[in-house]
Amino acid sequence: MRTIILASILAAASSSAAQEAASQAPREPVIITTGDAVVRKMPDRAFVTIAVESRARNPRDAQRQNAEAMTAVQQRLTLAKLPKDAVRTLSYGLDQEYEIVPTGRVPKDFVARNTIEVRIDDITKVGEIIDTVVRGGATNVDGLRFDVADHDAMEREALRLAVADARARADAAAAGANRMVDKILRIEESRGGPIIQPRLMTMARASENQTPIEPGVVEVRAHVTLTVSMR
Repeated sequence: MRTIILASILAAASSSAAQEAASQAPREPVIITTGDAVVRKMPDRAFVTIAVESRARNPRDAQRQNAEAMTAVQQRLTLAKLPKDAVRTLSYGLDQEYEIVPTGRVPKDFVARNTIEVRIDDITKVGEIIDTVVRGGATNVDGLRFDVADHDAMEREALRLAVADARARADAAAAGANRMVDKILRIEESRGGPIIQPRLMTMARASENQTPIEPGVVEVRAHVTLTVSMR
């Protein structure tokens, strides 16, 4: 029994000593740097949100009027030669409005609202499309945004440049310590959404009867944190 107990004590002491020696071992020197990049490109497509809102004393009339108006808007979009996949419905609602009075709520008109999103692949026609849907019966036009078709490629290029920036900083830091980068231990990415840099509109570019629209520049940003070891 004494032999077994003694062996257990020696094993525990040996394990504790090994752990202490490992904790006291010199850690591998590392450098942590950050890198940033911005990729800019002129947009080649636009998205606009278009809504038709109709009011009537009863829900059937509100729904019917709204269907007629939205059909007219979509016919205008067809005449503008937009492909079918460029138009999608975002929402549809039919509700009754109320007026708040001291004695409670007074029922008012029924409101039908149909909202679609339109993709415009020729951004020179954005103003023209907006004008044509308003003439066709659209009551709300908002949510205009610009983007690029190869947005994923822009993101990858921004990421590549951000990593290259971080690596260059790591190389400079290692050289300052008379060392060299040995290997990359970790890369952490922080994504940023697209940013539109607007430009001032040159009014002479728009026709007198057309809504002036000027796209900006789409910017995609990337930020990374790089951890490397030195030798």
